[in-house]
Amino acid sequence: MSLMYGKEKESNQEIEHDPGFCSFFTKLPSKSPETGTIRLFSRPEGFYTTHGPDAQYVATHVFRTNSVIKYLGGGGKAGLPSVSLKESVAKTFLREALTTKQLRVEIWEPEPGQGKKPTKFRLTKEASPGNLQAVEDLLFENSDMMSAPIVMAIKIASSVTAGSGKARTKAVGVAYADVSIRELGVSEFVDDDLFSNTESLIIQLNVKEALITTGTASGKTERDVDLNKLKAVLERCGVVVTERKPSEFTAKNIQEDLVRLLTPASTSSSVTIDSAITIPQLSLAQAPSSLAALLSYLSLLSDPTNHGSFTIRTHDLTQYMRLDASALRAMNLSESGPSSGSSNRNTTLLGLLNKCKTAQGTRLLATWIKQPLVNLHEIRKRQDLVQMFVDNPDTRRTLQDDYMKYMPDLHRISKRFQKSVATLEDVVRVYQVALKEYDENLSKYSEMVEQTLDLDELDNHHFVIKADYDSRLRELADRLIEIRDGLDEEHKQVAEDLDVELDKKLHLENSQMYGYCLRLTKNEAKLIHNKRAYIELGTTKSGTFFTTKTLKELSNEYQEVTESYSRTQSGLVKEVINIAATYTPVLESLDHVIAHLDLILSLAHVAVNAPEAYVRPTVLEKGSGNLILREARHPCLEVQDDISFIPNDVELVKGESEFQIITGPNMGGKSTFLLSCGVIALMAQIGSFVPCSEAQVPILDSILCRVGAGDSQLKGISTFMGEMLDIATILRSATADSLIIIDELGRGTSTYDGFGLAWAISEHIASQIHSFCLFATHFHELTALDQQLPHVKNLHVVAHVAKTGDSKQDRDITLLYKVEPGVCDQSFGIHVAELANFPESVVKLAKKKAEELEEFNTDGDEDEPKFDKDTTDAGVKIVEDLMRTWASRIPDELDGEDVVMPDSPLPELQLEELRKCVQEFQPQINANPWVQHLLASL
Repeated sequence: MSLMYGKEKESNQEIEHDPGFCSFFTKLPSKSPETGTIRLFSRPEGFYTTHGPDAQYVATHVFRTNSVIKYLGGGGKAGLPSVSLKESVAKTFLREALTTKQLRVEIWEPEPGQGKKPTKFRLTKEASPGNLQAVEDLLFENSDMMSAPIVMAIKIASSVTAGSGKARTKAVGVAYADVSIRELGVSEFVDDDLFSNTESLIIQLNVKEALITTGTASGKTERDVDLNKLKAVLERCGVVVTERKPSEFTAKNIQEDLVRLLTPASTSSSVTIDSAITIPQLSLAQAPSSLAALLSYLSLLSDPTNHGSFTIRTHDLTQYMRLDASALRAMNLSESGPSSGSSNRNTTLLGLLNKCKTAQGTRLLATWIKQPLVNLHEIRKRQDLVQMFVDNPDTRRTLQDDYMKYMPDLHRISKRFQKSVATLEDVVRVYQVALKEYDENLSKYSEMVEQTLDLDELDNHHFVIKADYDSRLRELADRLIEIRDGLDEEHKQVAEDLDVELDKKLHLENSQMYGYCLRLTKNEAKLIHNKRAYIELGTTKSGTFFTTKTLKELSNEYQEVTESYSRTQSGLVKEVINIAATYTPVLESLDHVIAHLDLILSLAHVAVNAPEAYVRPTVLEKGSGNLILREARHPCLEVQDDISFIPNDVELVKGESEFQIITGPNMGGKSTFLLSCGVIALMAQIGSFVPCSEAQVPILDSILCRVGAGDSQLKGISTFMGEMLDIATILRSATADSLIIIDELGRGTSTYDGFGLAWAISEHIASQIHSFCLFATHFHELTALDQQLPHVKNLHVVAHVAKTGDSKQDRDITLLYKVEPGVCDQSFGIHVAELANFPESVVKLAKKKAEELEEFNTDGDEDEPKFDKDTTDAGVKIVEDLMRTWASRIPDELDGEDVVMPDSPLPELQLEELRKCVQEFQPQINANPWVQHLLASL
């Protein structure tokens, strides 16, 4: 947590050393940051305190020093560790704790009637990463979240066996809530034992917290096994797990609860005799139970403002491209939290594409990136809109700079209206957007504002009710004018009496301490000494303050009338805000339009202003085309400083080159090549233009990645286990319409095991699944797979090698970052070590040991003949031609036979044909020493 604040004495308020509080604190249930919860105690003086392990955590992560810790209860460091935070620091800390550190928070306030030194507190607010309702206004009043936190409840039904020998499947019922827009959702689907579909749903919805049932005491039942697997998926996705009693997952009262929460539009009156309300989502088998647990956890029914204001929807997993957590990280789609972003926004796809001018546009972009479309019609609709603003730059710039830039966050304002915490400023912000000629639905709103608010005061940033709007207000306003005239008259009379210059030596002021009074400069103060008509109030550097009997009476009356005016206006403000709140549905609809327009403008802006302009990709129906990219570039890398990006072509053709193996040196560009393809395909399916000179992309149902070790070690998972978990998910969930990206596999175990796994996995994907697949590897032996499967192709990143000495390791290597057909048959690991500035002695030793190993692998036979490249290549061609000729002469009787019986004459016939072929090729064999050596070794 990167919070740095000056000297701690500024924020470390004095904490009362009261043993009564220490006694109270020690009786509380044990909770700490280590268990995922932190407690803050609100103090009457306007600051917060933390105690025990929480204090140690705050000292370490906020102030980065233990000097801020005070020990309560005496006994030096044996006392209760305590740290205090001023309000601004506490708010920042809470925001980081909930959104980045994924902690739960409790806020305790003094019990009533304890005065300024409370010893007993009560829990008043609880918040978690997925449920910020209680603290939202406290934390986010001056800052925007990238996207609303989603909390989800998950129920797993009993396992279902699809058939003998097949993998077990499970029925999963899910409910989720986005309280920021008052929306509930459900989803129900069949999942595998790795919960691949659940993981995709978590990514699509940006879930922050998940409710699951507690396990049994033994922890050994089938349900416990499933729960542990589900927990692993949730942790991999960075979701906070909250366990709830199984009894909460009961749909007993869910019907009546939903009827109270939902808007009439979300339900339908059925035509049955009992006139019951029909809610289609309750017909699902498992989701209603999850919905019941969710409503209970969020306590939605306890807030009357929620009644009749929620909507409900059914989320269909298949309407969006599926992404797993590994793909999210590998393609660097978005930051993991609000404070995790780099100073360079272009390091993530979200940061690169986010040229939005509004908060709602940014939030919608974050959603689009995690929910790429699979509906061709909808994708093309988005493309058409982007195309329109690419072709009309003047219109795009006008909308961005003159309109979008000044649009308020109508979603946040609508929520303030719903919670009855809006102000007149919110009313005015909506009025400034709701131009009559723009939307007839808001014309009455504009009239209401113009009739009730004093718009002339907006230039002074004063948001007040127009005095003429109400007779009581007009009467009070007139009286204030009369009093002010009386004050001015008294000011003039005193100036004449004292014979001093008005407003230069005698000033009329409204003092915070004295009310309306007069002030004389120090040099003139002697004029009022010993005069009974003038009452001295006090003296400061600026002069002497005094009043008169008349002035004092006018000042008191002014204060009384002003307070009465404020009370009267306050009631009218509530009326105006209540009227404005009735327009919330219209505002939310307009907010969606603004967000959509802002996002389309942003995509057009990025497409035009890239180092090389993006092109509109040709998107094809699922399963009906090939993935072909010309001069593809990585959108984030090409905009980095001091980078001249070298583009490459990608051709994934079904039945010809759908599986590609890429070899080449480290740092040669293999990973960039792979990830460029994945990111471009995703961009195409969100409706964006792409960084290519030409692009054809078939709709993909998923992008599945295995790239790097990630942070699995921090969660107690080895690199190899992390690899295997990712690959297991890929093998279970990939289809022929998926794109699989694997960047190295098998490096976490022994060379032989690693290669064996890499080969088996590659062969399975290529021969059984038939997904588009890009597989980067350092196992050069894997490239032999193209000899077995015709649709496997080998590519390599090009490196220019120049000899610099006698040793094989003495070479100068230039990385060209171009991808070309064929196999890279050299390793460049030591070269990379040199680039990393390894000590010269280490590099020399590495070269020596590498040469020794190469000599060892040649069996140490110094008499082994050496052949030049031309001779070897010619020899290989002779052997290939010989084998093809022999294969063409295999007797037809062998075709279709799986087993040759021991007494069959076919083996002898084949051997006889081989002898004949060798005789025919004997002149060529005699002319090539490499082939002669090969036959002799056999």
